[in-house]
Formats: sequence, structure tokens, C-alpha cells
Amino acid sequence: MQRTFDELGTPLSDTTFCVIDFETTGGNAATCGITEVGAVKVRGGEQLGTFQTLVDPGCAIPPTITMITGITDQLVMRAPTMETVLPSLLEFIGGAVIVAHNLRFDMGFLDMALRRYGGPMLGNQRLDTLALSRRLLAGEVPNHKLGDLARRLRLPNQPTHRALDDALATTDLLHYLIERGSAWGVTGIDDLVALPTLAGHPQWKKLKMTTDLPRSPGIYRFHDRDGRVLYVGKATDLRSRVRSYFSSDRRRKIAQLLRETEQISHEVHTNTLEAELRELRLIHEHQPRFNRQGRRKAKPCYVKLTTNERFPRLTVTSTTTSSSKSAKKSAGILLGPLANRSEAQAVIEAIQTALPIRRCSTRIGKNGYVPADAPCTAAQLGVAMCPCSGSIDEHAYALVVDTVARAITGQPDLILEPLQARMERLAQAERFEEAADTRDRAAAFTRAMTRVRRLRRFDDLHRLVVETKGGARVELGPGGRLPSSPTVALSPDEILCVASWLDRNAATITVVASEGQLASPLPALPTFAPSQPAAA
Repeated sequence: MQRTFDELGTPLSDTTFCVIDFETTGGNAATCGITEVGAVKVRGGEQLGTFQTLVDPGCAIPPTITMITGITDQLVMRAPTMETVLPSLLEFIGGAVIVAHNLRFDMGFLDMALRRYGGPMLGNQRLDTLALSRRLLAGEVPNHKLGDLARRLRLPNQPTHRALDDALATTDLLHYLIERGSAWGVTGIDDLVALPTLAGHPQWKKLKMTTDLPRSPGIYRFHDRDGRVLYVGKATDLRSRVRSYFSSDRRRKIAQLLRETEQISHEVHTNTLEAELRELRLIHEHQPRFNRQGRRKAKPCYVKLTTNERFPRLTVTSTTTSSSKSAKKSAGILLGPLANRSEAQAVIEAIQTALPIRRCSTRIGKNGYVPADAPCTAAQLGVAMCPCSGSIDEHAYALVVDTVARAITGQPDLILEPLQARMERLAQAERFEEAADTRDRAAAFTRAMTRVRRLRRFDDLHRLVVETKGGARVELGPGGRLPSSPTVALSPDEILCVASWLDRNAATITVVASEGQLASPLPALPTFAPSQPAAA
């Protein structure tokens, strides 16, 4: 069962714990049986109830076990079986957090009983006081056995190798460890469950920096000793996300980040979209060293079909206008903005593979005169209608240019269908590398067209109000702008961020109000993703 952030952030004082302990005929849950069950339910330091019963294990109790527990075959002869005890035990546990000292042992027997007698497997949160003790009391005690801990810490209840006594002693230990953990910012059940791994982190003493972090959406920043921003991130739950950096993650980048961190700051936002946009802007502003993605603000990059030449061609340009004094010199039909020049070049290659548009940049003289140099390679191979060949039908070439123009302005099938057909022909001829190249070019063209569509989604939008599953309201104005900055136009990166957020949350948001058009009437484009090999 997937728990919500509200459930994970339940204060420890409001959390119900059920501490369990089993006495058994041995250590193997598959071959040994349970002889006694003990359980204690507590909340806020108050005992809510206890559960105790002997159990007929269905087998003889070894003498060595009897010497430890005092439980004999005669004692359990008239006791109920685990199949009979199980329903009452499950009712007692309910939805509480299950606690045990050496949890793996006790839950191993409980899970085996559930499988053996057909009970539902438990999805309760679980907590091991042995793991907590090893972290919080490391170096203070010679070992972490329950009996030794109870004596050294002078716990009110001492274990006796009987189920209820041991469960009561474990309950006392739990309360002691919760008090010790409060010094490290442990306030909710999620903090407590994560503490065994957090406390083992080399930088775990810096957990104190997270004490005041709220369980809200927002952004967080790691700062060095001079206040410089080392890393910017976003989170649905700020506290849980930042504390997770101190878990068992041993990536070199994270370890170095935490070593240099001397302060953690945060901003709370009303919804995750505002947090994502704020994160993007802060990364652009501070250029944090540990942020790999988003550091460079995207520069506009376009594929341009020239319209000021007798034989138009495709080029890559970084702006919609030219620095030339003549605007006519920069005329053209643009596709973009695209992510980078590599993507733009891949789009050009896709178009050139599908249609025989000119590839060379040979200068054409007045009256159509072409210098007498040898034709370009594409013209010699017959894959492009380049004017350098000296035998191009201008009317036929104009039809090719018109097809390219229509493809990049709204009819991508004019490119994708020829590429699909070529890919299939090459595959049938077992020319698989060439087929894969064609597929990759088709995928690049599809990515570009999808990106452009997403950037234009908000052109006709005047206002959109949606409500998330958690009840947060998100309002978008013209161009996808947020109410917090209604006059600031979004950059391409920010528009894509808004579009991506809407796509990811489409299944869980409700449209409250809408003015203008957001949905695209165009059909979805194929992905041309490489096919995955069939499972063996």
C-alpha cells in the first residue's frame, strides 16, 4: 500500500505502535513453530492494550528452548494453534506501525504464518529497535541485545524470554530511542523509520539543518560556508526529500555535496508547478556546481528553410532575425526553437533523407549561372536536387520546397511517412545499421515537432485553473504565465516545464475553469523508439 506524505509525516505523538515478540521452537520460520505471542499497543507514550497467549506449535519443543523460555510441551498442549490465534492478533495490530527487536526474526514467523494459513500479507509500516539502537547508541554499549540494553539503560521492564515481558521491554526501549532521536530532528514516523540509514551516513550530524524543514511543496538550496548555492532542488515534501540525501546513497556527487554544505535554505510554494518553475529560474541564476541539468539557459536554435534564394535550402540559425541590414536577406520559414544545434542538424538530416532538397551551398550567379565546379557529392549520388548539377527542373524543385514547408509548419507526415517506408525497405534488405540511422533521424524530427507543438500549446490560452488531487489550485494566464508574475513572458524552457507538469499530472488534476484553447487538434506523433528485445 502506497502511503501518502501526510501519513508518512504523522507526528510520533500521534503514531500508534504495536510492539510484538514471538517465542518459537527454533530460528527457522519455515520449519519451526511459534509457542507464544506477546504484543503491546502504545500511542503518545500511553499503553493502549496488551495481547498475550501461548500457542500450540504443532511440534515438540526442543529441551534447549525450554531451558531458555521455560515453555514446555505440557504448557502448550491445550493452547490454541497459530491458525486460531492469527485473526485476533491481526485485529489487535490493526493499522499500527509494527515494532520488534530484531524485526526480521519476528516478522519472518508472522509472514510465514500468514502464508501458511492464507491470511492477507501486512502492508503496515515497520520499525526495528535493534537497527535504531545500533545507530543511536553506537559506541555507548558493548552490544545491542535486548537484555543487555534493558539492564544498562535501566528500563522499567526487563526481558525474561517470555513474549509479553520482552514486548514490554522493547516498548520501553522504543520510547528511549525516540527521545534520543529527537536531537537529530526526528519528529515524524518517516524520520524514525529512516533514521537507521540516515544515522549511518558520514555527514549525519548535519541532519540538524533539516529540523525546521516543513512537509510542504517547495524548493531547497544547499549552501557552502561562503553562502554560495551548491545545489537547487524541488520537492513535494521538502523535509522528506532533503533528509533522504543522508540515507544510504553513496554516490560520489552526493557525498561531496554534503561535505561542502554548511547551510540549507528553502522556500515553500503552494503547488509543485510553482516549485518547478522557481527551481529552473534559480538554477539559471546561480549556476550551481552540483546541478547537471538546466544550468545553461537554452538559446533559441531554429531550422530555417530559406525563401530568399532561387533554390531554397535548409540551414541552422540561432535567431529569428539577422544582423544584416537587409531583412529580406534573412527571410525564411522557421522550425523551432529547438534544444540545440545538434538537434537542429539532426532534423535537417531527417528532411534531407526523406526529400531531395538541396544540400550544397554553391553560390548561384545572376540569371541562374552556376560556377563550373564539379557537382557536390549528393548531386553526383542522385539523392538531392542540387543546382550545382546544372540540370535542375525549377518547377519540380519548387514542389519539393513546398512539401518541406508544409511538413515543418504542420504536416510532419510528409517527412515521417517516407522515412518509415525507407526504414522498412532497409530492414527487409537486412541493412539494419542504415535502417537504425533512418529510425534515429525520424525520432529526431518527431522530437522537434513535438517540442514545437508543446511550445505553441499556450498561444490561444487566456486562462486555465486546475485543482490537484491534494486540493492545491494552479492558475495559468495567457502564455502559461502564473499569477505571481503575470507580465513576465515565459522562456521556452519554462513553457516546456509547464507543459510537462500538465502532461504528468493530467490523470490527477481537475479543470475548474478554462478560457481559450489548450488542447491540440493534431494527432499524436510516433516516437520511433528502438524496439526492446523480447523477454526470454
